[in-house]
Amino acid sequence: MTPEKLRKIYGEASPHAEAKIISHFDCHCRQFIEHATFLVLATSDGKNLDVSPKGDPAGFARIESETTLLIPDRPGNNRIDGLLNILAHPNVATFFMIPSVTETLRVNGRAEICDDPELCDGFQINGRSPKTVLRITANEIFIHCGKAPMRAGLWQPETWPKERPIASMYQVVQDHSKMAVTSTEQSYSEQRYKETLY
Repeated sequence: MTPEKLRKIYGEASPHAEAKIISHFDCHCRQFIEHATFLVLATSDGKNLDVSPKGDPAGFARIESETTLLIPDRPGNNRIDGLLNILAHPNVATFFMIPSVTETLRVNGRAEICDDPELCDGFQINGRSPKTVLRITANEIFIHCGKAPMRAGLWQPETWPKERPIASMYQVVQDHSKMAVTSTEQSYSEQRYKETLY
């Protein structure tokens, strides 16, 4: 496959798709990020890739300036794959989601990891501060059309499974790791999530 063959298959991008990319957070980007409760962060160490979900109440990611964005890092499994990637290769891509809104917002840029206590304390929830905050300096910002979420039925409850269609989190972990876990019940997973959110 070549770029020329791909263009022959797909055709040229629309003029609007080419022109919609901006490099600063305007009023529309600010409004989107202020209402977003979920984002996905893509990182690379130059060789390996990682994609990490991030979620909090609306407004958890904050615009710091016309070109910089702050994202707190909440408790997880301490693999810190994305953070280690950023140390080696600071280019990142993110996209933001608002429940019920079919469009998503993409922010591409360069990230740095900040552990300044005052900055971290500004993102406290339930009295707990994140250990670090990610600062992303944007170089590309643009909105995605809503066709993919619409095709997926992402915000259409009538299309959702009536019952959980997969094994519990800890059943999967036990099977993949070959190590015993405390419980394989999904209710146990959910309880652990609640206890360690912040």
